[in-house]
Amino acid sequence: MKLTRSPLLLAILLSACGKAPDAGFQGYVEGEYLYLAAPQAGYLKSLDSPRGSRVKAGQQLFAVATDPDSQALAEAEARSGSAKEKLENLKAPHRAPEVAALEAQLASAVAAHRLADTQLAQQDALFRQRFVAQARVDEARANRDRAVAAVETARQQLETYRLALGRQAELRGAEADVQAATAQAAQRRWAVERKTVTAPAVGEIVETYYRPGEWVPAGAPVASLLPDTRRRLRFFVPETAVATLKPGQAVEAHCDACPAPIHATIDFIAPQAEYTPPVIYSRGSREKLVFRVEAAPTAEQAASLRPGLPVDVSLAGH
Repeated sequence: MKLTRSPLLLAILLSACGKAPDAGFQGYVEGEYLYLAAPQAGYLKSLDSPRGSRVKAGQQLFAVATDPDSQALAEAEARSGSAKEKLENLKAPHRAPEVAALEAQLASAVAAHRLADTQLAQQDALFRQRFVAQARVDEARANRDRAVAAVETARQQLETYRLALGRQAELRGAEADVQAATAQAAQRRWAVERKTVTAPAVGEIVETYYRPGEWVPAGAPVASLLPDTRRRLRFFVPETAVATLKPGQAVEAHCDACPAPIHATIDFIAPQAEYTPPVIYSRGSREKLVFRVEAAPTAEQAASLRPGLPVDVSLAGH
């Protein structure tokens, strides 16, 4: 009896011999580096954290020589101090001896006024008796008028000196000078302070690009820092599984030398596929579509992860 193979039986046997689909996703550890630079050019004064060293947030990494910005800062601070002194001098009243001198001048002007009044009365009486000419009377009257003006001038000067020195317009101008000088000093101080660069976060110095004594252009990176919080898991998910993932979902990763699973949380799913067929989406080409997914590991495990380390990622609990 000749045996015949049913197509259905053959399909079942072939499917039984096939490899079960893998629930894990292939990926690697990615590092997002920070390139640290000074905004001002200068010679590299010190390199305090060599490559490969662990640093804390706020720890000094390197410093660029502050010359000539430090001299410019000293000049700006001196100008700011001078402007403040001038403003205070305008606001302050005059000293007592100066006021007393003006009071004495006013008293002298008043006495001269009285004398001029007396002389004018005498000359006027003599003129009526025809002992002097009209010119003598006019001269006495002119002296009296000058004495009156002198008294008023002395009185106004005394009032001005008794008040705060300076008019309102002068005070406003002095205050504007203080603000301008203070702003310039702050600008110079910012330039000097930014020549000393500190670590913005906990991490590892991966590379340094200059040595002490070398000229560093403005904005040129001197060191690269890999913060612990910037070590991430990057893996690729086929288009058949990407719809099942969402931000905030927990995943686990395994590597060849990892003593324990790496716990992470998905925080990014690429909106576009990494591979796109050229013309149409055939069923074979759709199977090649993968989407990039990124997950942030826990803070305790992040520091031990090395960029480029291959990992196998799976959903937590699978």
